[in-house]
Amino acid sequence: MTAQKNLHPVAFRRGFALRLIKLIQRVRIVGYRLVSFLTISGRLVRYQPVHAVGEGRLEIEGKVRVGVFPSPQFLSSYAHIEARYPGSFIMIGDGTWVSNGFSVIAEYSSVKIGRRCLIGANVEIMDSDFHGLELRDRHRSDPAWCRPVVIGDDVFIGGGVRVLKGVTIGNGAVVATGSIVARDVPPFSVVGGSPARVIRMLDENNLS
Repeated sequence: MTAQKNLHPVAFRRGFALRLIKLIQRVRIVGYRLVSFLTISGRLVRYQPVHAVGEGRLEIEGKVRVGVFPSPQFLSSYAHIEARYPGSFIMIGDGTWVSNGFSVIAEYSSVKIGRRCLIGANVEIMDSDFHGLELRDRHRSDPAWCRPVVIGDDVFIGGGVRVLKGVTIGNGAVVATGSIVARDVPPFSVVGGSPARVIRMLDENNLS
């Protein structure tokens, strides 16, 4: 008998399932690359498909990983990275790891994500509201309405968070799951809620 036949049935199925998942994901990753046309400087490590579109540019510093397995929506979602119009810009720093279902859009300005950040599943980051509030403005956008987003180094953003335009998140901060971040977050603070507010401060001297 071969070693494979001597495997316990559960172990054999697990091994087969893992190989099948890898194959499916490779096919999905290639497919999304074929329909992506955003100018990219640097290289993403894709564990999950990335749909990169727009007339702006994306700059990757060092090693940036996208997708987490095993984790929900690994096979059913993808990362959407969009620098929509000329002059818009997205930058992601070295060591940052983005979970499944990530979405970032720079419409007219920029989104900058620092180094060594951990970003949970289904996080949305955007520099724009994409249209006005007044009835006459709801079907148009304006560069003047956009505001850059800056996320510092070593930031931990929980799943389901939405980061709105004009926000700066300081180094070492933590954003609780499901929060809507509509104002600046102090460095080394823990924030949560809708809109997110400071819950407590972290001890900067106790960080490794």
